[in-house]
Amino acid sequence: MTSQDEGGKLFLTKIWKCKSPDCKAWVREEFATEEQKCPMCKGDMLRTMKHLPALVKKVKSRSR
Repeated sequence: MTSQDEGGKLFLTKIWKCKSPDCKAWVREEFATEEQKCPMCKGDMLRTMKHLPALVKKVKSRSR
C-alpha cells in the first residue's frame, strides 16, 4: 500500500521537531530515540504532530 493507493491521504502523526527557528529538521516518533537530539543541528527537540502519508513497511526476503 502506498500513499497513492490511499488516495494521497494524510494521517496525523507524532513527530519530534527541532526547537531552533533556523532548523527545519523533524523525525517521526517511531524513528526517534529516548533522548532525541536534532539530527542536523544537535539541538533540543519538541514532541508535536504533523499530517504525513502512512509509511509502507516492507519485509525483506531472506536469501538462502
